[in-house]
Amino acid sequence: MSKTRPDVRRRGSRQPELSAARLKDLIEKATVDAHDVAEQTIGFFALLEEHLAVPFKTEVLGMEVTVERLQVTDDEGIVAVCARGRSRQRIPISDLPLPDPPPAGWEWIAAHRRRAIGRGTR
Repeated sequence: MSKTRPDVRRRGSRQPELSAARLKDLIEKATVDAHDVAEQTIGFFALLEEHLAVPFKTEVLGMEVTVERLQVTDDEGIVAVCARGRSRQRIPISDLPLPDPPPAGWEWIAAHRRRAIGRGTR
């Protein structure tokens, strides 16, 4: 897979955006063999684990944190384990602010967010 940032657009914010077609392609790739929400989550988690460059630094509530790893929750969600000093906080990947520039593999977070919006959850 290419490490370039395909089809990126910015709209007045620091957060990058992908076209609807690219997001749809990523969602389909992550969920192609999934029969339910749990399997879709595992599909996204596997692709995030494979493509997202972790660790990376980002800002949460005005404080710099390090995203150390990802985890799947008991309620079929994906969270980023964020560290600041000795403190750790789990933040839903759909709510995690991305740094500028975003880490390699950020498009999988964008696709996961789009899927969550489409399912009516955040």
